[in-house]
Amino acid sequence: MDYLNQLRQIPMFAGLNNPDLEALAEIIVSQELKRSQQIFTEGEEARGLYIVRKGRIKVYKLSFDGKEQILHILGPGEPFAEVAVFAGTTYPANAMAMEKSRITFVPRQEFMELIKRQPSLALAMLGTLSLRLRQFSKMIEALSLKEVPGRLAVHLLLLSEQADGADIVTLAIAKTQLASLLGTIPETLSRILKKMATNGYIESKGGEIRLLNRPGLEALAEGIERL
Repeated sequence: MDYLNQLRQIPMFAGLNNPDLEALAEIIVSQELKRSQQIFTEGEEARGLYIVRKGRIKVYKLSFDGKEQILHILGPGEPFAEVAVFAGTTYPANAMAMEKSRITFVPRQEFMELIKRQPSLALAMLGTLSLRLRQFSKMIEALSLKEVPGRLAVHLLLLSEQADGADIVTLAIAKTQLASLLGTIPETLSRILKKMATNGYIESKGGEIRLLNRPGLEALAEGIERL
């Protein structure tokens, strides 16, 4: 019963009844990962989806010259590779553990059979996919249309939104990884963080960022203001 309660804490499984949770428990596989351990690579057959139980996972693409672009950084409770599983295609990107992590693997065929029996699971998946699409569209817009200060402002505001509007957000990843996520280099990111602090937009202390001027950050994010 404790294990079923743990599964129920995962948002996409929250609506399942006990029999379906028991059926799910029979097909999933728990995996322990070391730091920098590869989970799957771009182009590999999508055999199933994954859910982060502990640690952090990055989903990323590599350019022909080896430059990394992080697409998502995922924490406990978040699924990944679900789009490829539903489409029945290959994984469109790479996934790697950023630290010692634990993930749950859900094999595709058995999962699709479970969805047929429990349509509410499909609805939960749609909610997850909608949120991921919204985040992804924001990232594409920021990378293609905004300068780096605007991209950083978008990211900080998104972190605040995920923390229920809190004025203090935590950068849970290294600046090198955050720079990759924002499509820039660490030196540029450090310079912009310092300039934002000097101009009163934020206060930075270690990995914590206090949002001092939310309207100003929103104006940066929209391109109305420039740093």
